[in-house]
Amino acid sequence: MKSTKKRTVANKNNLQMDSLFDAQERKIAFVNAPLAARMRPQTLEEFVGQEEAVGKNSWLRRAIEHDALSSIILYGPAGTGKTTLARIIANVTRATFVEVSAITGTVKDLRTEIEAAKNRLMTSGNRTILFIDEIHRFNRSQQDALLHAVEDRTVVLIGATTENPYFEVNSALLSRSRVIELTALSDTAIVELVARAVVSPEGLNNRFQLEDDALEAVVTLAGGDGRAALTTLELAAQMATEPGQESTSSAPIKISVENIEEANPRHGLPYDKSGDMHYDIISAFIKSMRGSDPDAALYWLARMIDAGEDPRFIARRIFICASEDIGNADPQAILVAEAAFKAAEVIGYPECQINLAQAATYLALAPKSNAAVAGIEKAMNEVQNGPRREVPNNLRDRHRPGSDTYGRYKYPHSYASGWVSQQYLPDGLEKGDFYAPGPRGWEGERVEALKKIKGE
Repeated sequence: MKSTKKRTVANKNNLQMDSLFDAQERKIAFVNAPLAARMRPQTLEEFVGQEEAVGKNSWLRRAIEHDALSSIILYGPAGTGKTTLARIIANVTRATFVEVSAITGTVKDLRTEIEAAKNRLMTSGNRTILFIDEIHRFNRSQQDALLHAVEDRTVVLIGATTENPYFEVNSALLSRSRVIELTALSDTAIVELVARAVVSPEGLNNRFQLEDDALEAVVTLAGGDGRAALTTLELAAQMATEPGQESTSSAPIKISVENIEEANPRHGLPYDKSGDMHYDIISAFIKSMRGSDPDAALYWLARMIDAGEDPRFIARRIFICASEDIGNADPQAILVAEAAFKAAEVIGYPECQINLAQAATYLALAPKSNAAVAGIEKAMNEVQNGPRREVPNNLRDRHRPGSDTYGRYKYPHSYASGWVSQQYLPDGLEKGDFYAPGPRGWEGERVEALKKIKGE
């Protein structure tokens, strides 16, 4: 009996020792963690930004507060709070919170967690929240392994991704989940994050003072990424501190804009060569040229060049824009675009950025007409959806027996004006059904000239 009691006391002491060691390890890990990790919000009240997604009256906030969450996909750029939201849910939920890596996890790992979730649900009624960061990295079979468990709520899925889930996540899984989009943080939200980190005991604990222009630099460099802002702040604090200064100085150490620039010498704005931002920025570039704004065209061009976008990709878009948005209002535009494309192929970076800039500004300044693209779209629609229409007899080929019955073809060059009235369109179609020329540039001039020739 005494030995049993001794073993019980010993086991209890061992548990206490283990707990002390665990607590000590957690404390050491926390102290050495990056500033962004130490400043991670623990509650919804501490969460900064994303009012539309998780504000006071949002569905997601009510679901978290009432512990009634259904499966969700958190979608947005890096540093916008996806993982933080998942951690907050883990802190407030009564459900068991489980995380599986989308990088190292396998189908077997998923099935193991789903089976454990099923056992918890059957034996104790305890739900399981399964968090998968970067869920788009799971292949189709891994995503398929989640379907039944999500559908019958064996698990509540929280997937996080920087990629558009409508392209990267199985449609069957999407239909069982709700997509919550998070956006780049506003400058105001970044300022709040940084200011909090400067004064917080978990952060810089008032040991540093951030100058106003330095704060502005942090915000600019962050580009809406909260984690990037805190990383820059942490590195700048290290740059501002002389050896031994932090332990001897009583006054806050000033962090200057020079320290910020030292910590982050290159201002790299976010860009992905195959994701949404890639298409958003090329779209903005094209629309700026179409909208006759050379400054905007140069800005979006610079964003792509800075990110290392393939210059041939940019040049192809310029080439298309020359016909789609300028066309015969300035026939020279397509020649400029062709030259830029050739330069992108032959010269490459960095010099070809000048050729691309010349072409982009030329197209932005050129008169605009979409008559070519609108006309071919109408003609294609007629061909694909309209009735079969025969070639007018006067236009038919003459190199066959019986062609002398086709009727006379009038050769325009035989007439003083170089034009003669005759039927060119098939029966049932009329002039203006497809081509609607604009009044600008060379196209407008030629239309007016033809009207005079035709006596219109």
